[in-house]
Amino acid sequence: MRSYRYKKRHGWIGLVIVLLSAIFTLAQQQGWLSGAGSLAEQNQPGLYRVSRFVDGDTIAVDMNGKQEKIRFIGVDTPETHKPNTPVQCYGPAAAAFTKNTIGSQRVRLGSDSLSTDRDRYGRLLRYVYLQDGTFLNERLVSEGYAFYYPYFPFTKSDQFSADQQAAMAAHRGLWGNCQPTPTDKGGWISNNQG
Repeated sequence: MRSYRYKKRHGWIGLVIVLLSAIFTLAQQQGWLSGAGSLAEQNQPGLYRVSRFVDGDTIAVDMNGKQEKIRFIGVDTPETHKPNTPVQCYGPAAAAFTKNTIGSQRVRLGSDSLSTDRDRYGRLLRYVYLQDGTFLNERLVSEGYAFYYPYFPFTKSDQFSADQQAAMAAHRGLWGNCQPTPTDKGGWISNNQG
């Protein structure tokens, strides 16, 4: 009699464990637990909330209560609102791509040992990574939203140059929709939006 009760009790415990596991799996798949995960991510060191999207290659983040402008290392998107410069072809598309790709998620910032910490405008120079590991600087170049920026050294310059060559060859983004002009220093600029 005792072994029957023992088996029956353990059978119920096993059934409860299986049901709880199934409910947990369903909750994850449906996104019901996303609020709990995002709270943990919000408290994760090195992740910053984007407070403003400036353009395709510049954002502002809340860095420990201080607003910092972040200029993406190694990329240059066409201008959207630079003083005394008309809106350039694919500038609005690049700005929208950056904003839509980041959305409301926090970003991880990385420095580069070959790059200066700040540019001449006081902006922090950083690589920008999404929470899923997406490397936004490189994605901007590889998908044709930005030019590789060859004017200052950075460790990923060879990769960005190769990404740009591939985007050019495939006529992706601005390479298929604009008429970029090479500069005398090895870079590119977009034509004005017409």
